Amino acid sequence: MLILAINPGSTSTKVAVYHNEDCLWKEVINHPDQDIRNFAKITDQYPYRLATILSVLQQKGYQLEQFNAIVGRGGLLNPIPGGTYLVDEYLVNQSYNAPGGEHASNLGAILAYHLAKSVNIPSYIVDPVAVDEMAPVARLSGLPELPRRSRSHALNAKAVARKVARKLGKAYEDVNLIIAHLGGGISVTPHHRGRMIDVNDANCEGPFSPERSGTLPTADLIKLCYSGKYTEQEMLTKVLKEAGLYAYLGTKDVREIEKRMSEGDTEAKLALEAMCYQVAKEIGAMSTALFGIVDGIVLTGGLAHSSFITTEISRRVSFIAPVTVVPGEEEMEALALGALRVLRKVEEAKTYRA
Repeated sequence: MLILAINPGSTSTKVAVYHNEDCLWKEVINHPDQDIRNFAKITDQYPYRLATILSVLQQKGYQLEQFNAIVGRGGLLNPIPGGTYLVDEYLVNQSYNAPGGEHASNLGAILAYHLAKSVNIPSYIVDPVAVDEMAPVARLSGLPELPRRSRSHALNAKAVARKVARKLGKAYEDVNLIIAHLGGGISVTPHHRGRMIDVNDANCEGPFSPERSGTLPTADLIKLCYSGKYTEQEMLTKVLKEAGLYAYLGTKDVREIEKRMSEGDTEAKLALEAMCYQVAKEIGAMSTALFGIVDGIVLTGGLAHSSFITTEISRRVSFIAPVTVVPGEEEMEALALGALRVLRKVEEAKTYRA
């Protein structure tokens, strides 16, 4: 099986070709800011991104007719269970007007569908951002007006969970794992026999990250919002883009922070240790969602390249279960393998309906 995988990001589009499980090549197409700014909406970028993908395929010597399927990253649809979804006109229309708002990932289904339709092959999305498998008890926040929401790095988390389950000699559906995705945002998810039964919203809950605040003291946050110092948009920017390590140290780059630590900067060390401490606490909390029956803990995402971070977290949580480090992200592979499971009839493609 030859599969084309497409993963649109805010300023880039990742493209890869897989022959069964093997990646033949991977390309990151960077989009200059001046090009992106020409479009009023993200979905307006479709013709522009389509042209860049076709250009790369031509350079690599590939024709669309060679592929068995095309798979794209799924976007901010209505909440749905994880899995591989067949892209049809309904899903494409939903992606153009995504219920969860604008996001580059909404382009994944649109690009995959139109490319595949032109040569009459199927197109899919896999474990989109909208994956929601939370247990009912996990949805209550303490205020009925503010239910807890499932927003996480589902594509990478489920891919890594499958990989670790295989190393344990088991199926994903037969293990209990806690996956901590460590990146610009941090999400910690307990996986109970193939389902993500809880997760901290990576935008506004859980540990602080390089740029996000995570959970904050509620009453003090309300007072700050009404202090007159900030507008609503300024507060949103503050907690989503200018908080966490950035707020304490003026940088989001962990490599720079570690360099400062090596030069004796005690404030840098304290801030990074605090982030790791909060991640470890979140892992501990999520172990209760699994009644303490945990087959493994996995640290993944870009920050998992840092041995300081993985060591700091591991020494606090290894009493719960063995810790595995899978640095980086497995998103392209996850997309291809999700499509491959359907093509091989190991898994049945789901149909998205709001």
